[in-house]
Amino acid sequence: MQGNQSSGTRPEVAVASAIHRRGLRYRKHAKPEASLRCKADFVFRRARVAVFVDGCFWHGCPEHGRIPKDPTGYWAKKLNRNFERDRANDKALSALGWMVLRFWEHEEPDAVATVVEAQVRGAVS
Repeated sequence: MQGNQSSGTRPEVAVASAIHRRGLRYRKHAKPEASLRCKADFVFRRARVAVFVDGCFWHGCPEHGRIPKDPTGYWAKKLNRNFERDRANDKALSALGWMVLRFWEHEEPDAVATVVEAQVRGAVS
């Protein structure tokens, strides 16, 4: 699992490019709140918007995610913990006043950028 990238993935780079073309500036792979043990893919501090681009396998996409067959049940537990951690982070960030946006890796980057731009520009104005 060491070979798996946590940032700079192809879907993340495509979304970053689409967001940047719209004139938005962000922090990449940063902690929205120092007190939380989570890093968002894109953080808009002034607007208090945290954006995550989740991988279908690692975060349990209902459309493309699948749990590998394994006799020990390791993968089912691992992927379920990822899902639960995501929900806990969403809840904690929301409680601290952040807007949390989650997208799947297979979503169209321009469509993602449109939603992000609307939230960021709406929060700032």
